[in-house]
Amino acid sequence: MPDQQEPSGERVRLGVDVGGTFTDLVAVDPDGGVRFAKVPSVPTDPSDAVLAAVAAAGLAPAQVGTFAHGTTVATNTLLERAGARTALVTTRGFRDVIEIGRQNRPSLYDLTRDRPPSLVPRELRFTVAERCGPHGVIEPLRDDDVARVVEEVAAIPDLAAVAVCLLFSFAFPAHEQAVATALRQRLPGITVVASSEVLPVFREYERFTTAVADAYLTPGLSTYLRRLEHRCARQSLTVPMIMQSSGGVTELAEAAGHAARCVLSGPAGGVVGAAYVAGLSGVRDLLTFDMGGTSTDVAPVLGGRALTTSESVLAGVPIMLPTVDVHSVSAGGGSIAWADAGGALRVGPRSAGADPGPACYGRGGTLPTVTDADLYLGYLADGAGLGGEVTLSRAAAEAVLSGLGAELGLTPAQTAAGVVAVADAEMTRALRVVSVERGIDPRQLVLVAFGGAGGTHACALAEELGMSRVLVPLAAGVLSALGLAIGDVRRDHARPLIGRLGEVDLARAFTDLAATAAAEADLAADAGPAAAADAGPAADAEPGQASAGSPAVLQRRVDCRYAGQSHELTIDVAEPGDAAGVEPGDASVDAASMAQAVRAAFEAEHLRRYGHIAPEREIETVAVRLVVTVRGPKPVPVAPPVDPTARRGRRQAWLDGAWRDVEVVPRAALGAGDVVAGPAVVEFAEATCLLRPGWTGTVDDIGTLVLTRQL
Repeated sequence: MPDQQEPSGERVRLGVDVGGTFTDLVAVDPDGGVRFAKVPSVPTDPSDAVLAAVAAAGLAPAQVGTFAHGTTVATNTLLERAGARTALVTTRGFRDVIEIGRQNRPSLYDLTRDRPPSLVPRELRFTVAERCGPHGVIEPLRDDDVARVVEEVAAIPDLAAVAVCLLFSFAFPAHEQAVATALRQRLPGITVVASSEVLPVFREYERFTTAVADAYLTPGLSTYLRRLEHRCARQSLTVPMIMQSSGGVTELAEAAGHAARCVLSGPAGGVVGAAYVAGLSGVRDLLTFDMGGTSTDVAPVLGGRALTTSESVLAGVPIMLPTVDVHSVSAGGGSIAWADAGGALRVGPRSAGADPGPACYGRGGTLPTVTDADLYLGYLADGAGLGGEVTLSRAAAEAVLSGLGAELGLTPAQTAAGVVAVADAEMTRALRVVSVERGIDPRQLVLVAFGGAGGTHACALAEELGMSRVLVPLAAGVLSALGLAIGDVRRDHARPLIGRLGEVDLARAFTDLAATAAAEADLAADAGPAAAADAGPAADAEPGQASAGSPAVLQRRVDCRYAGQSHELTIDVAEPGDAAGVEPGDASVDAASMAQAVRAAFEAEHLRRYGHIAPEREIETVAVRLVVTVRGPKPVPVAPPVDPTARRGRRQAWLDGAWRDVEVVPRAALGAGDVVAGPAVVEFAEATCLLRPGWTGTVDDIGTLVLTRQL
């Protein structure tokens, strides 16, 4: 892992997040000054919008030191099943593993629900005669069989990628590597992914689907990233780092080679940004609420740490790579409202997107959306500008809402209020998924609202969840881009370690894994004991702390479970009584102490997640993980001075079933310590915040609007 490009002189840290509707930019100066830009996304070529955002910010290439980018290219490719034509090579007799899957069903009693189609059709799945078991080779791999399958794959027309997934390759990868090497030699222009390179852990179904997804997505993402790299080079702009699903950035070449690691690239940046800004305001336990134009993404942050998981499913495809624990729903500002066959009002999952966008954008949209409803109800200003290219029209919103209202037998106001209520209900359910359903009481947390529409709906959602505090950051409309700008470089490594706790050698496993990681990533020689004493990885970083210390930070984790359980929990390996990572080989920490610390941490997490523990049962380990992070500087954002020309006003807004006269406050008119009492609307440069009756907002020292209500 090479060192990050650090800004020198007056060079800025740049973050650009491409969303479904808008592309956001944040530029952070070394002294904490922050610049924002928002431009419409270009679905046909997202790099157009990236460069347009840089131009809109008025940045010269020489001003840019570090550039990080979050992209939805891989996400959208998977959702739309628009990936590369991919083949699969697997062990004889197991070609249908990726289609058979597990017995769990998301809609068990819905007889009309089909499983999502496999990414690789059956005719593109090939097998070789070989077999490994838990103790090594059972049936040797023959050279002639490898040559046969390579020629069969080479004969596929329009082939772009191949996934090689053999049984027990996580423990014995030689056969898989031999097949992959032969394919790469025969097909030098084709993406070849070996499952042991992407996910060297047990469970063949999840390992296979992850490797297949990586092969399926990589050609498209690589083409986009290489085009972006070329266009940046032509403009003498720094080559961007790419945000991974784990909440850390990586080199463009690494992202281009393994697209499955970037399927939640954009949402991860938002969680990192929210955790960082909330930490500066003294908040360490929170729920993030990112409502954009196409979707809403929510995630828990506890103790200042964004929770991560290795068990995510996107578009029906299990991708078992480290991912910030984000839950997404199709409820964004551009989500289309419609009446179903039974006459019920529905919102989403279809979205108006960036083109044509909501009807109120005046760009050809003819269907009502959540943004149209917000505008008609007075939460947004008629004639307001978005992204420098869009002017909101309340008349256009009223026209499409009237059409939907005629179907439902409702007035435009009732229709708009219904659209907002349905969208709010969907987003509230999403927040419950990442809190109540995981043993977390949302009433003890703070809601951090961002995205263009987050602040507009935050108070209503907080009331439904019994929450009394909401933070709306100064950069609320572009917070995901801020998370990118301050992101840390991160690499994740894993290897299997199956056995009973106390019998396996955890210290040796971590030592071996660290040596492998160092060899793969070319880590600095001193990224060892000294680094291990520092805090955790990017998603777990201590918010608000500058991090110009050691070149690499190591965090050790272990997947473990009660013996006999089917699924495991991932926990941090900590020295007894200390939150810092245990240094393998440290003479002060014996094997018994390490095992005791792992048991304590596992049972604490098991109790939190499931509400019970079984002290009499043995614990077994499944895998060890090493997270390697290179920290970037974390400048504290400086709130801009109050604009003396900003003027407050008033307008009508629909609240609790009636039109009410509310105060409209430009965010630029507020300085530290200023207070706004609801009902009111605070208009940010790139977002809007609605304070419902009973809420009060106070601006803190870093410019965050802190909303509170009396319970």
